[in-house]
Amino acid sequence: MTRTIDETHDPARSSWVSNANGHPDFPIQNLPLGVFSSNDGTPRIGAAIGDSILDLHGLAEGQVLKEEWRAPLRQSTLNDWLGRGASDGRALRRCLSDLLSRPADRAAITPHLVEQSVATMHLPCEIGDYTDFYVGIHHAMNVGRQFRPDQPLLPNYKYVPIGYHGRASSVRISGASVVRPQGQRKPPSADRPDFGPSLRLDYELEIGMVVGRGNALGQPIAIADAAEHIAGYCLLNDWSARDLQAWEYQPLGPFLAKSFLTTISPWVISADALAPFRGAMPPRPEGDPAPLPYLNDAADQARGALAISLEVTLLTDRMRAAGDNPQVLSQGDAAAAMYWSAAQIVAHHSSNGCNLRPGDLIGTGTLSTAKPSGLGSLLEISQGGRTPLTLANGEQRSFLEDGDTLALHARCTGPDAVPIGFGPCVGTVVAAPVS
Repeated sequence: MTRTIDETHDPARSSWVSNANGHPDFPIQNLPLGVFSSNDGTPRIGAAIGDSILDLHGLAEGQVLKEEWRAPLRQSTLNDWLGRGASDGRALRRCLSDLLSRPADRAAITPHLVEQSVATMHLPCEIGDYTDFYVGIHHAMNVGRQFRPDQPLLPNYKYVPIGYHGRASSVRISGASVVRPQGQRKPPSADRPDFGPSLRLDYELEIGMVVGRGNALGQPIAIADAAEHIAGYCLLNDWSARDLQAWEYQPLGPFLAKSFLTTISPWVISADALAPFRGAMPPRPEGDPAPLPYLNDAADQARGALAISLEVTLLTDRMRAAGDNPQVLSQGDAAAAMYWSAAQIVAHHSSNGCNLRPGDLIGTGTLSTAKPSGLGSLLEISQGGRTPLTLANGEQRSFLEDGDTLALHARCTGPDAVPIGFGPCVGTVVAAPVS
């Protein structure tokens, strides 16, 4: 089923939660789901509306919601709810939109609102599996040129969405500290590796996809159905130790260079909320192969691109002490960066019969644009450390230093649509533990 635009996207729809109207991230047209705790510390499912959170556990206890929804919405994670599938997700979003827009419901719903400023956010799901892809073609080209100037892309790239299995246990919510990882490092000039803190710590600007209804083992998801298996999206930063990665990745790929931490934003932006911001996938350059039939769907090619504006900012210790604002490192667009669509990623992931489960996390890989202003990692910005970036205050960065706060931001805008945002995805680097 194609995600459609309906009354919940109407720009004229407003909420009696006054600060939601014109809110940069969470107007009534968004209503993302997440997990929060407040006074008693118990994680509860909620929906973001303006500067508040609507406590869905409380609504379920108060029997405001459908009976069949109440048990999954009383849980401490979204897994059971997401497993109900896209139809229920769509119906709940419409229900919440009605409750938060009708003045007659204000008295009954207001007691279930919690200020975001006093809430603690938690991982939205128990993440059973995490997979990271490599569908940002400009990033792949930029990194490939550093190692293979004559052949930046390997022959399989334009035929198969490249991915690898990450480490779900080290996925954390925005705000978690980034402890500088340690591992084996071997500079090209050294005869032997040594062990110590990474000296080339980097970020990766990505979009995360959260799986909704999964599939049985041995039963692939068809490309025409794949979008319905994506419950929503978040921001994702796959922190990377480039010096550890360069030494360990051959022949099997990333390991300790990636597994120490992945940060995601706390809210799951529903696929339905993003309906007004979908468009055609960018046309493939002349001479590129068409996707193989199991990845080729006309509807997905027409509406599979996500018009999400992306931004990365950096705040250093010196900037913080001086009261400076964070500096923008890059600004880009997800639609222009992704060679493969979200549906193609899901279809390929399951094409061998691999079973996806509710709450599984899938990353797009680093999203960079063709312009230097839209690069998604310091590895690209500094050209592997050869051309350090000079910040406005005179500091230089080839890679991240202790005390640096790195933040990802995302926002969707479009004609005849109310802008919506994802909320921040933030991490501050702290020194490696003393051995």
